[in-house]
Amino acid sequence: MNTCVAAAGDISPFQKAFFRNAIAFIIASVIMIRSKQSFRPKKGSFLPLSVRLVLGTTGLLCNFYAVGTIDLADASMLNKMAPFFTVIFSAIFLREYANRFQWLMIIVAIIGSLFIIKPSFDNPELFPYIIGLIGGVTAGAAYAAIRRLSSNGERGSLIVFYFSAFSCIVTLPSLIFFYQEMSWFQILMLVLAGISAAGAQFSVTAAYSFAPAKELSVFDYSQVIFTAILGYIIFGQLPDGWSFVGYIIIIASAVVMFLKNNRDYRWDS
Repeated sequence: MNTCVAAAGDISPFQKAFFRNAIAFIIASVIMIRSKQSFRPKKGSFLPLSVRLVLGTTGLLCNFYAVGTIDLADASMLNKMAPFFTVIFSAIFLREYANRFQWLMIIVAIIGSLFIIKPSFDNPELFPYIIGLIGGVTAGAAYAAIRRLSSNGERGSLIVFYFSAFSCIVTLPSLIFFYQEMSWFQILMLVLAGISAAGAQFSVTAAYSFAPAKELSVFDYSQVIFTAILGYIIFGQLPDGWSFVGYIIIIASAVVMFLKNNRDYRWDS
């Protein structure tokens, strides 16, 4: 998805987000209609669904802005801070508490993100890097909301449907008043981004339905490997040494936390 969004070129993040979510909205609508599902959320779903819609859309727009302004791999890695923040928000709001070791790994991962952001007033790209990190934070809160919705018995297709519809509504005014002409190639890229995003939304929603956030983070980081490879092949982007240090720290933190969780699970069983 990120690769297609970047390939779409210099288009507003709002316009990219609209087309991306319009595809997901159509797919979710077809699934719900064909399976004769109700479009009415379950009792108790209003607040977590609202959090998913608002913060998920915020995270999406921040990610698209970062993808369009900084290296693809850096933007993807900052967005992949989301699982760590999901653990934080899950502990605060869902009472799925992390232990001291997990908190340590979260702190280490945040330190790793600083190697990517390279905070300095001399860094001309500091602002988009910060926006990319904010996208990871808000996406983490949105994933925690998905976990809450799933524990309430809410259906994944309904969550995807409402998120896609809300994002389209939010980005529609920008599309109407500030529409930028697109080539057929750009339209194709955004359609492919929408198809990829729909698959990702259904997959993420299902994942957080079946397992706690602290057990899932490691799987999300395969995306960074793919986007780094695609970013180099397609755009010739090669992150600098400090960014690679940040990648290693963040991914290592996720892997270590995952292995520790599995070991603890086996001992408890």
